[in-house]
Amino acid sequence: MIKRIQEKEWAPYSMIPTENELMSEFNVSRTTIRQAVSILVQEGILEKKQGKGTIVKPQVFVGSLGKLKGFAEEALENGIFPSSKLLSVKTSREFRKEKSLLQVPLEEEVVVIERLRFANQTPVAIERTCWPYHIGRMLLHQDLNGANFYDILEEKNIVLKTANEKIKAINASLIEADLLGIRGGQALLQMERLSFGQENKPIEFTTTKFCSDNYQYFIELVR
Repeated sequence: MIKRIQEKEWAPYSMIPTENELMSEFNVSRTTIRQAVSILVQEGILEKKQGKGTIVKPQVFVGSLGKLKGFAEEALENGIFPSSKLLSVKTSREFRKEKSLLQVPLEEEVVVIERLRFANQTPVAIERTCWPYHIGRMLLHQDLNGANFYDILEEKNIVLKTANEKIKAINASLIEADLLGIRGGQALLQMERLSFGQENKPIEFTTTKFCSDNYQYFIELVR
């Protein structure tokens, strides 16, 4: 059963076969099937839905506070394959909040890139990055579906040193819910990150909205 899940034969959120089908497939008793399902539910691999059956739970994505990493870096460290789909890219004189945080004059443009982020082909987050134009323009001619922004900028000697993050709970809009394959109004975890480069100058402001049921943060505290 675990192999079926690992090989995506049973995809995240999909219903597993019925007890009778599993008994026939594996040639075991109903008791054995129920014990196996119970173990996988306890391990957080399967989830019982009242009145519906048993579904495959998506693998939880665990981010780590205290280290400045991009989505792809965190995914790979969790043993998850990351990918992206470009939603939009533009230059704009709007986004007053972002421009204020990035210390960009009102008359200047910023580069705004929106992507849908996937973990093992499951949509888990909507990400919008905002950059001062002189930095963001370096990304405009890249393949933004798969680009690792931090790697590209580091090749051009632009290195992120520190960042401030703010995390809060929000509810998904209908558009966000449609992109993430969830219900409108469902809880999301919103992370806002302002990153700084050399001489403590802000160079990136990112807003990422995560599905709360498959993303969590890990915080190590020391006394």
